[in-house]
Amino acid sequence: MFRMVVLSWVLAAMAPGWAWAQADDENPGYEELYDEPYSINRLFIGFQPLYGELFATNVNAGFGFDVSYFHTTKFDVKFQLRKTYGRQFFDMARSAAADNSTVDNDTEVFNYFELGGTYHIVDKEINSTTKMVKYKAADKSTRFAAKIPEQARVPAKVRQIIGARTGVIFWNSTTDISRALVAQGLTPSSLPSTSNAAIVLPATYQDQDNVTRAMNIYSNVYSTALYLGGSLTRIRNVAYSFDGFDNAADDGLVTYFLDVLYAPSYRLDDIRYAGDTYSTEALSVRNVGFRLGVDGKFNRKWGWGYGAEVGYRPGLTERNFYTQVRVSVPVFGTKLRRKPD
Repeated sequence: MFRMVVLSWVLAAMAPGWAWAQADDENPGYEELYDEPYSINRLFIGFQPLYGELFATNVNAGFGFDVSYFHTTKFDVKFQLRKTYGRQFFDMARSAAADNSTVDNDTEVFNYFELGGTYHIVDKEINSTTKMVKYKAADKSTRFAAKIPEQARVPAKVRQIIGARTGVIFWNSTTDISRALVAQGLTPSSLPSTSNAAIVLPATYQDQDNVTRAMNIYSNVYSTALYLGGSLTRIRNVAYSFDGFDNAADDGLVTYFLDVLYAPSYRLDDIRYAGDTYSTEALSVRNVGFRLGVDGKFNRKWGWGYGAEVGYRPGLTERNFYTQVRVSVPVFGTKLRRKPD
């Protein structure tokens, strides 16, 4: 008898919770406005007001452009251009060469161009969820910042693309040959004259005060590389309305990629000093590299984008590592549809 009474009390206590859960299922407090991961813009044009690159060959920063085109389901194409804003601070090797070089080589501005495409091997829609922040635009920013924002996990389809990537990369830059020689266990005497192999580049020079100083050697590099790799793209394009809150959307396009890089063409200028030319063939070059990265943007007429990479570019041995971040503001997106007359 006692057990029956206790069980009755437990059931009575749990009943309101069941009723509440049932009410939540019938009225969860939100409504789907759209969930269409295939309904995205086909052309995106982005201006990159700032990128930064820690590159062993040349630390640099500047601006760029990013253009992406999505076919309906078969492929997408991407073009990138990046240049430094100027020599001071933004193009470190060129700046150091202009201030310190003791050889006669001209300095080369850092330039980067990339054109490539991705073939969609698998392009499918999967059921998933996403977490959205519930907010009111009427709330003052200070009030909103002082609160812990409410979040809701809601159903959201994901378009998932597994792709095969390929393309071509061109870049050129000034670089510090003195550091490259040290990194490879060489000295200036490893660079012979192109006219007489018995003559080598001197390791020191006399400054205007007749003080003996080490040579500061700079040259220019020019690279043409191919890349081949794979990518995973995840696209959401969903919006919900929430009771008592403003509408919220998740419309991100994020691509993760891994590429192998191969440079069939890599040229390092010979060193010009005191009327003679010294060969740089002794310096070792790695023609193979790789990179791992991410690109993201949003499916809006006007939005923003981001990107990051890390890896080893083909180039002078021990001078290949790089890591890069970039921001695109604004990014213009369009479906490329003609308006009806």
